[in-house]
Amino acid sequence: MGDFNADFNADFKDGFTDGFTDGFMNDFADDFIVLDGVEKVFQVRRRAGLLRRERREVRAVDGISFRVPRGEMVGYIGPNGAGKSTTIKMLTGILVPSGGRLRVAGIDPSRERTRLARRIGVVFGQRTTLWWDLPLRDSYALVRRMYRISDARYRQNLDRCVELLDLGALLDVPVRQLSLGQRMRGDIAAALLHDPEVLYLDEPTIGLDVVSKAKVREFLREVNTEQGTTVLLTTHDLTDIEQLCKRVMVIDHGRLVYDGGLEGLHAVGESERTLVVDLERELPPIEIPGSRTVRVEGPRQWLAFPAGSSAAPIVAAVADGYPLVDLSVREPDIEDVIAKMLYPAGGARGAGAAAEAQREPDAEGAAEGEGEAEREGKSARPSADPV
Repeated sequence: MGDFNADFNADFKDGFTDGFTDGFMNDFADDFIVLDGVEKVFQVRRRAGLLRRERREVRAVDGISFRVPRGEMVGYIGPNGAGKSTTIKMLTGILVPSGGRLRVAGIDPSRERTRLARRIGVVFGQRTTLWWDLPLRDSYALVRRMYRISDARYRQNLDRCVELLDLGALLDVPVRQLSLGQRMRGDIAAALLHDPEVLYLDEPTIGLDVVSKAKVREFLREVNTEQGTTVLLTTHDLTDIEQLCKRVMVIDHGRLVYDGGLEGLHAVGESERTLVVDLERELPPIEIPGSRTVRVEGPRQWLAFPAGSSAAPIVAAVADGYPLVDLSVREPDIEDVIAKMLYPAGGARGAGAAAEAQREPDAEGAAEGEGEAEREGKSARPSADPV
């Protein structure tokens, strides 16, 4: 009788799933992450008077659709308040979509969060998954127990992370004594101890010096290449995107406004890099084809040139024709790139209002029952779900 029930339940579940998704599950043969018209709407209450409150809707994510194949590393960028964090929270199961369909590895994150937890890793730049008063080593031991990682696999992954992220001298240091950059490296290691199939990264190089950034980027590149880990990267550092991602998605006001290569993003937005030139003495504005002088302060000049162009010819021309002391190249800020792409006339985005709208759902969630999910998002430490 037990075998009959097991077979019946399995057949029923398979039939129900096929009918319910209407073929949607077939999309996962090649695509690891699939979003189809996903929305997230928050009910926001505002005090309209002493005794009366008004209610309005804030659409944090508005009908987003995209697919990420297994093993791809994708940049997911946008202005503050655009809906990036809300998307990540829905992908991890912290928030439940208001509409549309979302699957990660064929799993509905909001319905099977425990099952999904074993297959994903998450790093939030401003929040830690580590235990504040414990050394890194003890935090990692707790992660091992939660995810039930075998001893051999745990030692192998830990040794690899320690070596590549230069964590050896930090293993016995309490997390509260670590710098932001050190803690970030520790968080990345913690997220990868259980060999996740997909890794969500929110500002993974924040607070890191140049050398540490290079180590983290190389580590992520190796994880993606050798282990086939799918990576969704959110950052404001354009260098992270340029060195790690071939594909970039831009979200603004909850809508996906661009999905393509970084070169195309620069072309659409007509973004510019800046060459900062220090001369031996004050001179008239430098004139070099392919660039324009946008600022002069004493012996220092700023030359702008298209972000998609090489700086080498301009650098060579400056070195040959002017008394050069020093120079550096500044990458365009992602906010500026997006602003130029979306608002070529220089119109203001209204970032303050957008940021306010992004904050408001937290307050409403606390009143309407979604506060628990939101608060859970603010404490990124793994729960005991995997156990």
